Amino acid sequence: MTEPQLMIRATAMPTDLNPYGGVFGGWLMAQMALGAGALASRVGKGKAVVVHATDFTFPGAMQVGDELSVYCHVIATGNTSLTILAEGEGRERNGEAVTKVSRGTFKFVLLDDDDRPRRVDGTIA
Repeated sequence: MTEPQLMIRATAMPTDLNPYGGVFGGWLMAQMALGAGALASRVGKGKAVVVHATDFTFPGAMQVGDELSVYCHVIATGNTSLTILAEGEGRERNGEAVTKVSRGTFKFVLLDDDDRPRRVDGTIA
């Protein structure tokens, strides 16, 4: 297991809102997937594709203009896969208050140049 790393920062824009004026959960999930994918590619030293996403929670809310920070870390390693926990923190636009806004788990499979699964250690699967 690795320590959480800041993988992405994004500002919630008006196009990211749901009909009720809050930040859409799908936008949060997409940002978490981008951050987790960046970590999977870095740790796996190559192409990594998401094959499973689960355990999403949204304990807090964000508003337009708030900044999202996505922190990720590897929580499990398989023969050809990495499981990554992604957590989002929202910081209010005009202040320093931070709130946990999202959490989810992503499983990635590492691929070789021919898009076949490859081992985490770099050998042929």
